[in-house]
Amino acid sequence: MNLFYTPNIQDQFYQLDEIESKHCIRVLRLKENDIIHLIDGKGNLFKAKIIDAHPKRCSVQCIETQTEFGKLNYHLHIALAPTKNIDRTEWFLEKCTEIGIHEFTPLQSTHSERKVVKHERLFKVITSAVKQSLKAYHPKLNELTSFTDLVSSPFDGEKYIAHCNEGPKTHLKNLYKAQQNALILIGPEGDFSPDEVELAKKHGFQEISLGQSRLRTETAGVVACNIISLENQ
Repeated sequence: MNLFYTPNIQDQFYQLDEIESKHCIRVLRLKENDIIHLIDGKGNLFKAKIIDAHPKRCSVQCIETQTEFGKLNYHLHIALAPTKNIDRTEWFLEKCTEIGIHEFTPLQSTHSERKVVKHERLFKVITSAVKQSLKAYHPKLNELTSFTDLVSSPFDGEKYIAHCNEGPKTHLKNLYKAQQNALILIGPEGDFSPDEVELAKKHGFQEISLGQSRLRTETAGVVACNIISLENQ
């Protein structure tokens, strides 16, 4: 299936942007009357026919629409402190998109090593993963948000904070129940500070473990995402 991201599609006829047109015509060498598929990132999957195979402004006609394609029956939001090596954060975004997630927030915490992220670059990573994994829903990417602002924001669902500080913690798989919405906080390499953990608990977050191994930040994010996915199989 040749899949293209078309977030602004509204009508039966649509013109791919220059990047998608080039990929369609120059790279894939598709031609008029060939069938492709489009996604709008909102759950719609369109079957379309190429009517003008122009390498800069390829035009298509939608001939079939599937709504709520691949819709999940829960909402997963992971807030993760971006790693110093941004490639590792990009890997996390890619893999979680492939597994299934709805929302990402880059998290600024006390021990964060990275203070700036390029939103556009991370968005492109997610978009690429959406197309590769045949997803009709495009996960939301929020702006870099402070720990205090995030934990004090309302969330309709279960809230968890993963950390390696001393004290009793329950494994995520033993707390989470299928079809529940979940917000999971993943800290930086230096972990969340004790004060941050206490603040999160005051706002209703439950302390969780992701296993006995000490995981890298991006690995912890993927493990958490996969646990939620498996519980909803």
